[in-house]
Amino acid sequence: QVQLVESGGGLVQAGGSLRLSCAASGWNFRNYDMAWFRQAPGKEREFVAAIRRNGGTSYYTDSAKGRFTISRDNAKMTVSLQMNSLKPEDTAVYFCAAGTAITSTIRKSGAYTSWGQGTQVTVSS
Repeated sequence: QVQLVESGGGLVQAGGSLRLSCAASGWNFRNYDMAWFRQAPGKEREFVAAIRRNGGTSYYTDSAKGRFTISRDNAKMTVSLQMNSLKPEDTAVYFCAAGTAITSTIRKSGAYTSWGQGTQVTVSS
């Protein structure tokens, strides 16, 4: 059974940093593209970042470019999201997701078949 468990969320002041981690178990991690999505209260879930199964290519939403970095360790079956220069508008529940995607779908939630339970990130002004 596929399992994804996120950690690393918390409360941070604007301008601060957090590092989210997602640990996978129960399947061949190397065969899956991995992504982070987030959902703020009253809003739809939105794409944040994704990384190809070999770690060679990463994708970001415009608001994350230059501030967030996604990475993965296939040996440890983990994917991380380093978030710097955090802003209050980054406040959301962050979800780790796994799936197989083509370039045109890698930013879409429908491309991902397995999801973690989410971790709360709160950025105070």
